[in-house]
Amino acid sequence: MSFDRTIARLIDHTILKPEATHAEVWQVCAEALKYEFASVCINPFWVPLVAAELKGSPVKVCTVAGFPLGATSTGAKVAETELALEAGAQEIDMVINVGALLGDEPDVVRDDIRKVVACSHSRGAIVKVIIETCLLDENAKVLACRLSHEAGADFVKTSTGFSKAGATVADVALMRRTVGPSMGVKASGGIRTLENLREMVAAGATRVGASSSVRIIEATVS
Repeated sequence: MSFDRTIARLIDHTILKPEATHAEVWQVCAEALKYEFASVCINPFWVPLVAAELKGSPVKVCTVAGFPLGATSTGAKVAETELALEAGAQEIDMVINVGALLGDEPDVVRDDIRKVVACSHSRGAIVKVIIETCLLDENAKVLACRLSHEAGADFVKTSTGFSKAGATVADVALMRRTVGPSMGVKASGGIRTLENLREMVAAGATRVGASSSVRIIEATVS
């Protein structure tokens, strides 16, 4: 079977639903190894299992911090990040403090991100900052991206997939224009087809989060 490995390497194969079982997470790992996805993205509880399953492979272990609301304390996000890194995580997708952003407290948002970034970078892990675009107007989206850049994050990411809406082409394009070429942009939430993925990449996404990854990549099979 010949599939498009270039597309596969864009995808964070994701299972973040609260009812995910050991068997389902194991299956996601097996699929990621088969198709050579960029990472497997799971809730922190599953990091040890996923790290063991992916050991020695190019597929990264990605987990979340402050997920899905972003409203936990900075200390809690840092502690969650530290524990995940100790368990084998290599990528951290953190949720910003949306209330602080909308409440005109940019220093709180920047510091929240910066401390998670410092913890992650000290262990060689990258950070993707989830700004939850569906809750923000255009000005707030731009500010969230700028604060993420100032805090040293590696990516900005559209959505958790657990709020009112997911990624849009317009939001991805706005995020790319805001951060320029120096950061990654991850589109996540509601991306279920190869066409969806290609639209996001054309708009500037360099990573895509999806739980429909197998369906997407099998559409490239020749």
